[in-house]
Amino acid sequence: MVTYAERPWTKNYDVGLPTSLEFPDIPLHQLLKDTRNRVPHKTALITPANLPVFGRISRSVTYEELDRSSDALAAALVDLGLKKSDRVAIVMPNSVAFVISFYAILKAGGVVAATNPTYPADKMAHQINDCDAEFVLTMTLFYDLVKRVQPQTKVKSVIVANIKEYLPGLAKFLFTIVKEKKEGHFLQDVEEGDHWFQDLLRRFNGKRPNVVVKSDDLAIFQYTGGTTGVAKAAMSKHRALIANMLQAEGFLDLFDTPAEDEIFLGAIPFFHVYGLVVVVSTSVYRGCKIVLAPNPRDIDDVLGNIETFRTTLFPGVPALYNAINNHPAVQSGEVDLSSLHLCLSGSAPLPEATKAEFERLTGGSVREGFGMSEAPTATHVNPIYKENRPGSIGLPLPEMDMRIVNLDDGETDVPVGEAGELVMAGPNVMVGYHGMVEETQNVLREVDGKRWLYTGDIARMDEDGYFYIVDRKKDMVLIGGYNVYPTAVENAIAGHPDVLEVGVAGIPHPERVGQEALKAWIVCKPGHELDQGDIISFLGEKLAPYEIPRRIAFIDELPKTAVGKTLRRELVRLDAEED
Repeated sequence: MVTYAERPWTKNYDVGLPTSLEFPDIPLHQLLKDTRNRVPHKTALITPANLPVFGRISRSVTYEELDRSSDALAAALVDLGLKKSDRVAIVMPNSVAFVISFYAILKAGGVVAATNPTYPADKMAHQINDCDAEFVLTMTLFYDLVKRVQPQTKVKSVIVANIKEYLPGLAKFLFTIVKEKKEGHFLQDVEEGDHWFQDLLRRFNGKRPNVVVKSDDLAIFQYTGGTTGVAKAAMSKHRALIANMLQAEGFLDLFDTPAEDEIFLGAIPFFHVYGLVVVVSTSVYRGCKIVLAPNPRDIDDVLGNIETFRTTLFPGVPALYNAINNHPAVQSGEVDLSSLHLCLSGSAPLPEATKAEFERLTGGSVREGFGMSEAPTATHVNPIYKENRPGSIGLPLPEMDMRIVNLDDGETDVPVGEAGELVMAGPNVMVGYHGMVEETQNVLREVDGKRWLYTGDIARMDEDGYFYIVDRKKDMVLIGGYNVYPTAVENAIAGHPDVLEVGVAGIPHPERVGQEALKAWIVCKPGHELDQGDIISFLGEKLAPYEIPRRIAFIDELPKTAVGKTLRRELVRLDAEED
């Protein structure tokens, strides 16, 4: 009988993927130094711009420029008063300035606390205040918002960049005269005590901070997606980020393509740990290029970047793959996506229908994985060459331990094949949640000398070590005495050819006090219409009667997090407002 302790998943690793790893005792930013020394003139970052008549043009930043600029900004931060372990908030979209800021903060001994720049004022104020940031690095577009929330925080100084600063010359000129004022990017000057990003780079050019940063120092505060309530700051050390990057990098290293010829599409937000580790850190370590895509919702831009720059690696989310599937230029074959050889999907369950359609339309290969802000970021992925099992998040990465424990006692391992809570241990697990002792104790437990992270996900493992996420514990719904998992219902509904997106959640039963009912919110594909009867009939042969939602709403768009997770609690709130 297979046991979790045997790590049966290692038997199904692709040939060449090591079952054990050694991790260097260095801070994360040392990897940038190493790559700069190895390939100083290699392109690190590409900023594209799509212009009428001229088409898609770009400006590149080399590894030498990235390292030198982040050194200068780090020296500036220290000169401005940043102390070791101080937190610094980044409020930026994917951009050259974001990547420079990320490495500069680490080099200065600070802790990166990146936040979603499109957050409303109250959410932004909460995160900046919660992490005790005294400095904020932002863009001109968000300067007024940051200044509006500053009185509610400990922020002493704001450093401001403009998105045009790393645009190609012609695009920068046209942006200045056509878009800068119209779209809110223009800023006459910063207030006293604040600083221009480029001024600091010029003033401190050639300088480095005299700060010793070790692998045991904190590197990031990664805020959880907040899908089940207030976002929490997961604290991780440099060594955890190094470990996870190397765990994931071993998977990518199986390709015949030289690492430095790989081109990442940087569409996943860098303020999310998925983008920060899988895209930024991994690409910098490998010496790859990143094509920057500040707005992943602009599917025309995403497709244009893939086609123009021949991107090879595409870390994405199901919502993004689904949007590409349904884009007219993809449906018609007008856009050439043949350069993609590996697409990674995470952050939310990947419907089998979405995966199959994307691979059919593009020729790219999609591998579903799994990760958490609390284990930044990847913990599982399907093999590249060996079996890619439908519905599975794949195999645990090297040096990971996994168990499935009883939902009631949280301690007893359930038999292989049965569902329970997924718990994991490994070198990438967080230190804990900032300022939340009780919440940390609830999810981190010491057993037999290992720190086990209780994920809150219901999962199962098969005999070969492939894992399957059933659902979140908090999202499980009790219908007529039976456990119903919304994700399974969503996957079934997503198989309907006229369904674009779907979210399913439990709501208070409108007629039976104290009981739950199942409801589905469906977005139809453009030009298609469905009614409740169509869905119930379609599900008749796919689900048990108690799993079929009898309450169905058709809506224009599902509420989602910045990385594409459906916000079920928002759907439930919408239902309550209807009453």
